[in-house]
Amino acid sequence: MAAYAHPETLVENDWLAAHLNDPKVRIAEVDYDPAANYELGHIPGSVLFDWRKDINDPVARDILSTDSFQELFRKAGVDPDTTVVLYGDFNNWFAAFAYWVFTYYGAKNLKLLNGGRKKWIAEDRPLTKDAPKHAAGKFTGSAPDPKLRAYLNDVRDSLPQVKAGKLNLVDVRGPKEFSGEITAPPEYPTEHAQRGGHIPGAKNIPWAQAVRDDGTFKSREELEALYGGKGVVAGTPVITYCRIGERSSHTWFVLKYLLGYDNVRNYDGSWTEWGNLVRTPIEKP
Repeated sequence: MAAYAHPETLVENDWLAAHLNDPKVRIAEVDYDPAANYELGHIPGSVLFDWRKDINDPVARDILSTDSFQELFRKAGVDPDTTVVLYGDFNNWFAAFAYWVFTYYGAKNLKLLNGGRKKWIAEDRPLTKDAPKHAAGKFTGSAPDPKLRAYLNDVRDSLPQVKAGKLNLVDVRGPKEFSGEITAPPEYPTEHAQRGGHIPGAKNIPWAQAVRDDGTFKSREELEALYGGKGVVAGTPVITYCRIGERSSHTWFVLKYLLGYDNVRNYDGSWTEWGNLVRTPIEKP
């Protein structure tokens, strides 16, 4: 089987088990609900990045700022040469979101634990309830990379390109969300948008089709068949979206690092923004 385009962005459980006490490695669990995950037991030495409190702005509907990101990493004991391994619940939904945000702000030494919490626990690997304490790090963030993020106007302005086949808009939500039959994912049934449907011209490739039952990513050949079969191929720019940008970060990671697509942006405003705005065009069977 062909190797992923950037295999260095993934680590397996055996690698992480061998580096649990490596001072140059910082492990971080990224959870939507820490009380149901991190607080019940986490990988030894891992710090908690709370998706809601740490990676999103506490007031604005936005991700954290450059300064807040830098402070988050320093508080976790991250130095410029520290390798940060991210993992989490929901098959790494929120860990992938953190990977996208941190890359957006210039982090370089990032890795995703293949299989996340699910596979680590399934293999009966060690867990602890102890929260580690690390000396403050010296990490320095950088200006955001605009090539990684799409905003509302970027998507709206790209609709003619989507129609002409010059840009792929990938909706990674489930089929019922894509069709408008439901307006929120089954995991969060109360978090509705005002309208159901999808952005005109979008292709529906649910994020979960990229992973196996154990939460690990499918092979490169399988992923190429999955996305290529829908016309999402290397050389054509891609914008991914979902409801709030976390599932689409997972697909962004697959396309950019596992398949090596050069031009992939995540629209983190996603359907929460698009589906709630007056007069934004939608498609709904």
